[in-house]
Amino acid sequence: MALLPHQPENMEPMIDVNPILTREPIEASAPCRIDCGGTWDIKALALPYEATAPTTVNMALTLRTRVTLYPHRPGSVKITSHGFEQEEVHRVEVIPFTSHFGLFSAAVSYFGFHGVHVEIRSESPVKSALGGSSTALVALIQALSNLGRRVDRPPLSKREILHLAYHLEDGVSGGNCGMQDQAAAVYGGVHQWVWQYGNRTTPFRRVPLLDKQGREALSRRLLVAYSGKTHVSAATNLDWIDGFLSGRTRSGWRTANRIVHQLGRAFQAQDWNGAARRLQEEMAVRRKITPQALDENTEALVDAAEKTGCGARFCGAGAGGSVWALGERENIDRLKPAWERMLAQMRGGRILPCRVEPSGVR
Repeated sequence: MALLPHQPENMEPMIDVNPILTREPIEASAPCRIDCGGTWDIKALALPYEATAPTTVNMALTLRTRVTLYPHRPGSVKITSHGFEQEEVHRVEVIPFTSHFGLFSAAVSYFGFHGVHVEIRSESPVKSALGGSSTALVALIQALSNLGRRVDRPPLSKREILHLAYHLEDGVSGGNCGMQDQAAAVYGGVHQWVWQYGNRTTPFRRVPLLDKQGREALSRRLLVAYSGKTHVSAATNLDWIDGFLSGRTRSGWRTANRIVHQLGRAFQAQDWNGAARRLQEEMAVRRKITPQALDENTEALVDAAEKTGCGARFCGAGAGGSVWALGERENIDRLKPAWERMLAQMRGGRILPCRVEPSGVR
């Protein structure tokens, strides 16, 4: 196999996958998520308090992100994503990992491929706090693993995909990434995650909360809305981490963690009123320790949900993005038209039609 220009002779040669993809493009997809207890999946919080079982509850949604691998000219990698005007094309020997799509370029580089065009399409709005970039990365790794099988490499397991996606994102971003976005994308369904990064072989414990019947019941009691305002989580997360590490907000974080454990038990019991109350309680704590998570619009959406007897919460790091609500069916039925009226006044705001997604990456 021919070496790329300037590639040392003792290096493992990179593989031109253009001929393979010319015969047949490869596609994979993964679901986005909503969550409660996010940020506890970041090691800076989870490791010092591992004895208290740091936890996150999240639900995968039927809003999936699809990644398709097409052929491109040998020696180069092209990345495009619908919803973004820019595209990136780079020679593989100088491909940057600091650019807008650098995370995805890093994944292609890990597999040692060139001659590939990565196309990303998401059913969730861009930068909507639903875990979009992590979901796209998980789908890309699955697609690249499928491509690897065409060159006689063993496929990656779900656990291996999660391990690689998390460490790639954490490394390329410079640290302070959590794992819950990638975990929901890999496994789908409704889960409680207990973060145990001190365990060198098992950094998380995965607890499925609902069976098929339970997921269907939850879907009928769930409402997800996009506020129309995009968000960027990095700066917000850094401020929250600083508050925790300094001790200023740590007591509130521990209270929130106890509430999320109670939320997990309410889900298992399909106690929807109890789950709504736990959401309200966690949101009350979050208003104190993470006030930047709500802007004027998302706070109004949460307030409206609570007035109807539902619980509601911002997604991810908030600061715009999406909000989700949970309640008994009659309360959700009352909330939906109220949210629709409010969202009509928010540019780009809308209800996101979706259900709980049982399947993870595929």
